[in-house]
Amino acid sequence: MGRVRRLGSTSVWILDVVALLVALGAAALAVVALRRQAAARRTPGGEALPQDVHGLRQEVAALRAETGDALRHLAVVRYDAFGDMGGRLSWSLALLDDAGDGVVLTSIHGRSDARTYAKSIAAWTCEQQLSPEEDEAISHARPA
Repeated sequence: MGRVRRLGSTSVWILDVVALLVALGAAALAVVALRRQAAARRTPGGEALPQDVHGLRQEVAALRAETGDALRHLAVVRYDAFGDMGGRLSWSLALLDDAGDGVVLTSIHGRSDARTYAKSIAAWTCEQQLSPEEDEAISHARPA
């Protein structure tokens, strides 16, 4: 296994803020995508579309193909790693692309320290043993 680096509570707080910002960014992108899909459904199928709309559809299709490897599927699972501590300060964050490739980050917060781990994910699986919380984060990030 690799080296384990201990982080202080300030570092854990910073990682929590980063994870929250990533989640908020993904939520904003999802809202934009849903609005675009709703607008596309409102376009009557029988009407002829101007030529520039056809060009835009081709560009959108090309962009979707190019962004298939973007880390856009994410989920955060917060939990209490130890029974004597509350506040759900430990967390696992899955960041994956459409093929299920990416990383799962885990921070385990203890009374005197915090430990952070990163595990590579390929095709929705990991060669290393995953914790139940890491498994849960990956399954929540996986599209239905």
